[in-house]
Amino acid sequence: MEIALNDGNLRYSGRIDRHDPLRPEWVFPATSLYFRYSGGGAALTVENRRVCWDNYVGAIVDGRQKCWRLQPRGDTRICLTEDDGCHEVLFFKRMDSCHELMLKKLSLSPGSRLLPPGPPFERRMEVYGDSVSAGEVSEAVTCVGRPDPEHNGEYSNSWYSYAWMAARKLGAELHDIAQGGIPLLQGAGYVAPPVYPGIMDIWDKVHYHPELGPVTDWDFENYTPHVVLVAVGQNDGHPVDYMKEDPEGEAAVRWRGAYRDFLTGIRGKYPHALILAATTILRHDPGWDEAIDRVCREINDPRLRHFCYRRNGAGTPGHIRIPEAEEMADELVDYIGGLNIPVWHGASAVYPLRRSYNAGVENYFL
Repeated sequence: MEIALNDGNLRYSGRIDRHDPLRPEWVFPATSLYFRYSGGGAALTVENRRVCWDNYVGAIVDGRQKCWRLQPRGDTRICLTEDDGCHEVLFFKRMDSCHELMLKKLSLSPGSRLLPPGPPFERRMEVYGDSVSAGEVSEAVTCVGRPDPEHNGEYSNSWYSYAWMAARKLGAELHDIAQGGIPLLQGAGYVAPPVYPGIMDIWDKVHYHPELGPVTDWDFENYTPHVVLVAVGQNDGHPVDYMKEDPEGEAAVRWRGAYRDFLTGIRGKYPHALILAATTILRHDPGWDEAIDRVCREINDPRLRHFCYRRNGAGTPGHIRIPEAEEMADELVDYIGGLNIPVWHGASAVYPLRRSYNAGVENYFL
C-alpha cells in the first residue's frame, strides 16, 4: 500500500522544498522524515541528483542505524525494514548539497497502518555552517585528531555532526544549513568552482548549488528557531589567509563588514533568537575568531554571543570525528544551559524519538 507523502502522520524536519507536497525535495544535511507504523515491510523510493562523491542516505529503524548508497541519477528503492510489528523510522539526509534528492513513494506492506507520531519538538535550533556542521567525514573514527583518510563520501553522516548531537541533547528540532567548504563570502573556500558561493549567497535559499538547477528562496515564515548558531569563517582563509597575514587590510575589513551584515540579517529574520557566533575545533588561524569577537562587540546585542570551544581552532587538522563532535556538542549544550538569559521562550524539551534517540556508534557499524 502506498502512503501519500503529505499524510498528516508523517513528520518532516529541515529546510525542504515543498512546492509539490507529494514530492518533497531535500537539499540540506539532517533533513528528515519520521513516522511510526504497525505492520510488515516498509520501503521508500527516492530520486537522486548527484554533483560529487558517492551519495548515501541514512535511517534509524527501531533504534538501529542503517545507510544506503544511492544511484548517481534516477530512482533508488530503499527497503527500510521487512519485519512484522510496530516500527519507528527516522529517514534522513546524511550529506550536504553534493546531492539533492526527491522523495517519490513510501510503501507499506498490505494491512499496515500509520500511527500518530507523538508530540512535536517545542525547542528549535538553526545552524549555518560548513563541513563540520554537516558531519562530513565524521565516521572516520580511526583518524581522530588526524588528517582525513581517502574517501568518497562514505564517512559523512549528519547524525554524528556536533550540530545534530547538540540538538538531540537539548531536545530541539534542527535546521542544519550546512555546506562543506563554504566560506562567508563568495570567491573563497572550496564549493562549486568557479562560482565559489559563500554562506551569504545561500543562507536564505532552498536550492542553491549552481550545478543543480535554478536557485529558489526560503520562506522564513515556515520556521522560527529559538537558537541560531553561526559557524562559518574557517574556509575564508583559502586560498589566501588574509585574516592571518593582514588583519587590518582591505580584505579583512571587508570580511568583518560582511560578517556584521550577515548577523544583522539573521537578527532581522529572528528578532528574539539567541544568536551564537562561532567557528569549530578544526584547525584555523585564531585571527578569524578574533575578527568574529570584534564584530560581536561592535554590534553589542545582548542576545548575540561569541562562543569558543575549549580547543577552538586547535583540535584537529582533519574533519571532526564522532568523539570530537560529541565533545563540541557537550560544550555547546553546557554553554546554552548556563546562560542567564531566557533561551527557549517557554518551550520545553521534548524527545519525539523513542527508541531512536540514543542510537549511536555501538549499533551503527553493521
